[in-house]
Amino acid sequence: MSELLISLRGVTKKYGIGATELMALKGIDLDITAGEFVAIMGPSGSGKSTAMNILGCLDTPSAGQYLFKGAHVEALLRDQRARLRRRYLGFVFQGFNLLARTSAQENVELPLLYRGDSASVRRKAAAQALESVGLGGWEHHTPAELSGGQQQRVAIARAIATAPAVVLADEPTGNLDTQRSHEIMGLLLALNRDHGITVLMVTHEPDMAAYARRLVHFLDGQISRDVPNPHPVTAVTAAPVEPASVVAEAT
Repeated sequence: MSELLISLRGVTKKYGIGATELMALKGIDLDITAGEFVAIMGPSGSGKSTAMNILGCLDTPSAGQYLFKGAHVEALLRDQRARLRRRYLGFVFQGFNLLARTSAQENVELPLLYRGDSASVRRKAAAQALESVGLGGWEHHTPAELSGGQQQRVAIARAIATAPAVVLADEPTGNLDTQRSHEIMGLLLALNRDHGITVLMVTHEPDMAAYARRLVHFLDGQISRDVPNPHPVTAVTAAPVEPASVVAEAT
């Protein structure tokens, strides 16, 4: 049996008060086991992004329970949630979110810097992560010197440099063309398939969701459908990914 990694029970999220009150989530129950690849789907305003923010410890539920490895996240203080993010979670965003005047190497080192790792550990882990996403030799290039696909590879390298248990990807291919999109999905698939990293991905694109093994659909603040993907894409078009933890363990 796989380890139960994440559990949401009766999670609600309310914004505003009185006439402006909006219930973005209306009592969500969701279990995610370690090693899953889950696509979270739904129209705008369905609650999928709100749920992802809560799962990523970027927001807190108004009511209900969020358990991560058995710990009650909803009861943690802000600093405690930040430590949980640094230790267990990696993030990939649609807009890449790279520092414009900072090299690829330095961008990837950022979460390691926040975690307090030494300079030597940061350099080795970042170099390994960039190599693993096919950007060895591009360490000193700034985002302006990289294509959109390369920038997203840097973002993925940044996400995996800390050897997270979970990668949360929010529309990771939204700014990319079809070929680059499938290359990025190949990288995420390799992380999940070969190294057991749990991947939670928000997407509105069925051809990207096809890489996931489980499809969770949101509608009007509730989960409307939670089903296995009967025919997930299994072919990896990108280079194999080596986990950054190899470097961390070696140091």
